[in-house]
Amino acid sequence: VQLQASGGGLVQAGGYLKLSCVATVGTFSGYTMGWFRQAPGKEREFVGTVRWSGSATYYADSVKGRFTISRDNAKNTLYLQMNSLKPEDTAVYYCAAGRPILTAITNGGLYNYWGQGTLVTVSS
Repeated sequence: VQLQASGGGLVQAGGYLKLSCVATVGTFSGYTMGWFRQAPGKEREFVGTVRWSGSATYYADSVKGRFTISRDNAKNTLYLQMNSLKPEDTAVYYCAAGRPILTAITNGGLYNYWGQGTLVTVSS
């Protein structure tokens, strides 16, 4: 599976962006899809994930209530709607596909396929 993320850009604090991730090779079939991010000088961190059916989503506490993850399996596309953006949301955002067990769903090491990343910059 090859993933391509897009939709990043520069936005003011309080604004919004919607990221997309498309499977350019292969399909999302059966995979849990996740978003992770890495800010400059920091380690990669979990943002959110959605199970194959799309009915179960999980979020990091830092984005809960502001970000919404969704997927369209027919289009092999994953989305991340980001509202009420804060300067601390500035990072490169990566989409990922894998089959992690539920108790380890935030572990990026259990995701097998990664997109190239898209930069989100939130100005204050």
